[in-house]
Amino acid sequence: MKGKKMKYPLILSSVMLLGSVLAGCSSSKDENASSGSPSSGSASSGSSAAASDKTAGGVDISKEAKLVYYLWGSEGVANKDILAQINKKLKQDINATIEVKYIDWPDVATKYPLLFASGEKFDMSHASPGAPVSYFSLANQGALVDITDMLDKVAPKLKAEIPEQTWAGAKVNGKIYGVPSLYSEFTPTGFAYRSDLLKKYGMEKIGSIADMEKYMDNVLANESYPPINGNANDAFNMYRMLVDTTDMWINAPGISLTELNLVTKSPDDYKHVFHPAFTQEFEDWAVKMRQWADKGYWPKDILSSQVDAGTNFRAANSAGYLTHAQDWIGKYGTDMKAQPESDPYFYTFAEANHKIKRKLGVENSTVISTNSANPERALMAIEKFMTDPEYYNLIQYGLEGRQYVIEDGVKKTPAGFDDKKDGGGFAAWSLRNDKYNLPMDTENPIRSSLYDEWNKVAINDPYMGFSFDPKNVTTEIAAISNVNQQLGMQLMLGKTSKDPKEAVAEYRKQLKAAGIDKVVAEVEKQLANFEKIG
Repeated sequence: MKGKKMKYPLILSSVMLLGSVLAGCSSSKDENASSGSPSSGSASSGSSAAASDKTAGGVDISKEAKLVYYLWGSEGVANKDILAQINKKLKQDINATIEVKYIDWPDVATKYPLLFASGEKFDMSHASPGAPVSYFSLANQGALVDITDMLDKVAPKLKAEIPEQTWAGAKVNGKIYGVPSLYSEFTPTGFAYRSDLLKKYGMEKIGSIADMEKYMDNVLANESYPPINGNANDAFNMYRMLVDTTDMWINAPGISLTELNLVTKSPDDYKHVFHPAFTQEFEDWAVKMRQWADKGYWPKDILSSQVDAGTNFRAANSAGYLTHAQDWIGKYGTDMKAQPESDPYFYTFAEANHKIKRKLGVENSTVISTNSANPERALMAIEKFMTDPEYYNLIQYGLEGRQYVIEDGVKKTPAGFDDKKDGGGFAAWSLRNDKYNLPMDTENPIRSSLYDEWNKVAINDPYMGFSFDPKNVTTEIAAISNVNQQLGMQLMLGKTSKDPKEAVAEYRKQLKAAGIDKVVAEVEKQLANFEKIG
């Protein structure tokens, strides 16, 4: 593996096709800020050894390993100070140090795929089935180290820490190519709304589209701002509402989930996919969206607006915003600070139809590049970060007393914290572990009980482990994306120039011309021999 330079043509072709997936994850940085913290302690890893011992887990560590770890996001002002403490411990335990390199958020769609396609020598990075290049694609193309046997030798504690079912989700052709996170997470989409207004209108909760309409009608009648004062991205949120509230429809692969994507009728019928545009449900939804737009549920200039509903919510210019559950939970403190009376609740679209999907560990994984000169040492470092509370504390929270304090079991910002001098942290959410997770004073305290409730009824995504190869339909997917941008989004915001039923007919015609049938056939062909996990 050492010095091996690899070429991955599919990775390069995927930059344009899959880059848009990040649009649906704009809150990733906030989610990382909501991750947990360990309590104080100093449990040692099973592969721990002082550098002077020369070996660890049967691996010669007499020569210092300088590891390169790629993370998404920008470098905080205090990151070097945090990393210095991490490296002090790594040098002592496994004779290694880490250099963190950053791919800033606006560059992830292009630079992340090129990281693997360029042959650059680095050791670790984040990977996910939903990244601009899928974890499964990277594994199939030989870009990632097979760690199956290595785990027993150099990271036995890590292997034991992660349940077999979680490891199973990370397997590709029976082999493990990444370390899945141990952080429980649910990200169903929904509507975050002001509970103070809800009570003002004599309502108890929003648990259906009809309730949501009643709430928004009350906002129009009583407030000076729109119910959803957002921007064009809400077109995709409206589409997610359609999918999540319709029967047992589940999102399917083939078209980016940040667009008007394909679906299947149920988790059990996952090998058959279709585009909702050709259903009566879609046409009825388009009519409803025109009604909502005409009522004024969102501003007339929503397609050109540069401000999202969440930002407007915090400025008291919107009665709610569409997002996913983890974003709502993580931004609760920010919402409350901006609007202390708002106490935002959340209407989860998929809940009524029992379609909330649990996120499997593989959806946030840490992988080792086949261009790594020290894959064993990289795996040792990953083990430290995920199984040793002191390491976990540093990588997730920074320096205690400077970046955070823990009071009554809750992580808080220290008195005297100055973001210009003390701000920092790493977007290392792939290394999270529930065992060391503590609630934050900035997140919604309902998280734990809500997740416990959802975990009892949640389902697994039937497509977890499946990686769609778009090479046979790249032209068609690009054409469909253009149709979605030109007409699909307008349908979802009631902004078409034609009657919505006529516009749906035109949308169907354009999808056919763009090659939707060919894409559906290709997806089903690739799904033919795929068996879902669990």
